[in-house]
Amino acid sequence: MRSLRWKIAGHVLALLGTVLLGGLLSATLVRLAPGFEADERELDPHLNQDSVQALREARHREHNIVRFYFSYLQHAAQGDLGVSLALGQPVLTLLADRTPLTLRLVTRGLALAWLLSLLLAFSAAWLRFSVYDVLATTVSGTLLCIPAAVLALFSVLWNVSGSLAIALIIFPVTFRHARNLLGTAYSQSHILAARARGVGDIRILFWHVVPVVTPQLLLVAGVSVSLAIGAAIPVEALCGLAGIGQLAWQAALGRDLPLLVNLTIGVTLVTLLANSGADVIAHIVRGQRV
Repeated sequence: MRSLRWKIAGHVLALLGTVLLGGLLSATLVRLAPGFEADERELDPHLNQDSVQALREARHREHNIVRFYFSYLQHAAQGDLGVSLALGQPVLTLLADRTPLTLRLVTRGLALAWLLSLLLAFSAAWLRFSVYDVLATTVSGTLLCIPAAVLALFSVLWNVSGSLAIALIIFPVTFRHARNLLGTAYSQSHILAARARGVGDIRILFWHVVPVVTPQLLLVAGVSVSLAIGAAIPVEALCGLAGIGQLAWQAALGRDLPLLVNLTIGVTLVTLLANSGADVIAHIVRGQRV
């Protein structure tokens, strides 16, 4: 129990430090990016000189990254995440409106990818048909070679759900890890001995294989969350889905510093929570096996 508390405390400290550092680095990269000083809105013929000057002053306040970031943290602590420069709306409103769609896409994509990965991995390891195993590995390898943007375009052309595109992006990674873990587990000497003594495949699977691979699969599941979030960006941008991924794409194109900082911190926070949660659960599962 004490080791578990120290592990959780370590994850919390690492999470806070990584989130704060990630936000600062994202602000610095955006500030140093070519064309940051340019603002397309200044070319609008309907704006008067005062409006153009106001836009330039807004950009000027972002020149000092350290001052901007500490000012952002102070306002964020009070619930004010700033206003998007490109969209002209409060960042908190944009996140609240677009998060549910991305959450649905990512959740369904993860569920479908893991269902397909576990089904194929367990069946290939259990049945031990070389042709079936090679076919499943070939399909996953082919999908792994296709860029995420191409799979997103296919989903547009074939008019299928964006969740399916996310699932196909994640599936090759999760399947390969699951298949390798199961292959290693089935090659253990005690499992080979159990088979030699006539122990049934069902008992071997649930009593000797699943408990061994579960902690490692939990860690892979944590990593797959970050993969799903990254896959949501091209899928939403190319499919015209108004979610967080599309918002990140628009913010990057518009060099929208307030929006990019919030998105970076949010994505970093979700990714670290998923990885840390998977690590803690895997630690608990290992402790129960001892």
